[in-house]
Amino acid sequence: MSTTEHDAAVVAELVEDAVTAPSMHNSQPWKFVFSTDTGVLAVYGDPVRTMPVGDPDNRGVHLGCGAALFNLRVAAAHHGWTARPALLPHPSDGWHLADVVLRNAESPESDLSALYPAVRQRHSSRFPFSDERVPQEIIDELSAAAVLEGCLLTVPGAWHTDTVMELVHDAELFESADASMREEIAAWTRTGRAGEGPSTEGIPSSAFGPRQFGLSAPTRDFDTSHSVRDRGEAVFEKHPQIALLGTAKDGPVHWLKAGQALERVLLQATSDGLATSLMSQPLEWPELRSFARDPNSAAGFVHMLLRLGYGPSGAATPRRPVDEVLSIR
Repeated sequence: MSTTEHDAAVVAELVEDAVTAPSMHNSQPWKFVFSTDTGVLAVYGDPVRTMPVGDPDNRGVHLGCGAALFNLRVAAAHHGWTARPALLPHPSDGWHLADVVLRNAESPESDLSALYPAVRQRHSSRFPFSDERVPQEIIDELSAAAVLEGCLLTVPGAWHTDTVMELVHDAELFESADASMREEIAAWTRTGRAGEGPSTEGIPSSAFGPRQFGLSAPTRDFDTSHSVRDRGEAVFEKHPQIALLGTAKDGPVHWLKAGQALERVLLQATSDGLATSLMSQPLEWPELRSFARDPNSAAGFVHMLLRLGYGPSGAATPRRPVDEVLSIR
């Protein structure tokens, strides 16, 4: 096998790890192009995988691609490579999100390679968590992980947590009254009905979790029509432990940084034995998003709400095969 063929094979492995990242409704809004001449792996957003209703400015696309970019960096370190990303290398092309220079490294980044086992272990959990509180030292570790990527992770106080959970409930009401939003979410839901999209993308019924018994759940219910039988019901934690991931400014480069920070936090949380899920519902409505921020935090723009705790890790969601997302030239 030639050096070029070897490099291409390793790149395919890196991309296979990269695409385990979370994305809005598991839309997997990324494309990769590897140049064998330069050793540069370009990361693009995929314009056919956008959500005009829930993500009109494509912030979610950037978050998902940023998370995949961080997984790529972790996988590269695991393989003994360095991955140096340049964000938005061609400002005139808004879909060209990053160029990653891949090189063999004598001293791979150990802090990244240590996270590699969590890349395949991390899954969003839509199950109840226990009432056991996450120790402060773990919270501090997760906050430090976000800072390493130029972002802030804050844990709101009791009153702000109540406010955020009220925003989650408000978002559910907004969603129930908006047919376009419901249709968009349904387009990315996989329950086995005829006419649904490919089984390699979207949220499968196996990842729905149980229905909430009683009050509004801290997780999104992708089966609002109750078309999936035998899901069961469960009582979710009364006081969810949440954290807010944000940045001081709001723009495409900050969204990409937030996506990388999000995945770094999620992988660290997984390594620490935590279960996690994401709550983006209030952030999909401009009239609600601004109220999610903590007025005492320097992070003026919230990009994701994280739910943390101890419980089932959740089911894996499908991914498209590498040859659908990677081109080698």
